[in-house]
Amino acid sequence: MVAGRNVPVLIGAVPLFTVTSLSLNEGYQVVRIAGSRLAQLVAPTTRTISVDAVLVGSTRLVVKKGLESLAMTSRALAAATAPLMNLAGIPVVCGMTVSLDMQITSLRFTQSNQKRDAVDVAITLEQVPRSSVSAIVGEALDMALAVGMVAVPSLSANIPIERQLGGTL
Repeated sequence: MVAGRNVPVLIGAVPLFTVTSLSLNEGYQVVRIAGSRLAQLVAPTTRTISVDAVLVGSTRLVVKKGLESLAMTSRALAAATAPLMNLAGIPVVCGMTVSLDMQITSLRFTQSNQKRDAVDVAITLEQVPRSSVSAIVGEALDMALAVGMVAVPSLSANIPIERQLGGTL
């Protein structure tokens, strides 16, 4: 991500500042070509994002309630918490992707003796396209993120080949 900055992962309007891992899974539909043994990938079918984070500080329970309100199953209740949800679902914005049509399918909160002042959270979101317009806008934003990240300095640098192989020979 951006060097020297803690850029949050946004799930709707809820910022997660201490994300420990983020996983993006994409599935594709395979169709057999009529009268042939060949198959072709025709369309993306599923997109799932899994986020593991730690909620810290005095606002940890407020963030927990924000995530719970986004996860409500009733679209009418969810629309009251996020008015644009009728049109585009929950937006997820992070350094890897911009996905507009997401819905929380699983939330798991854990508090332990080792971390009394923190709450671990595991979130699973699945893409639920609302319309082709929102899908196109989401893909355009995702492409803009990918192109824009080329110009942003990164924390990791390429390791010279001699360092990768254990030094000069």
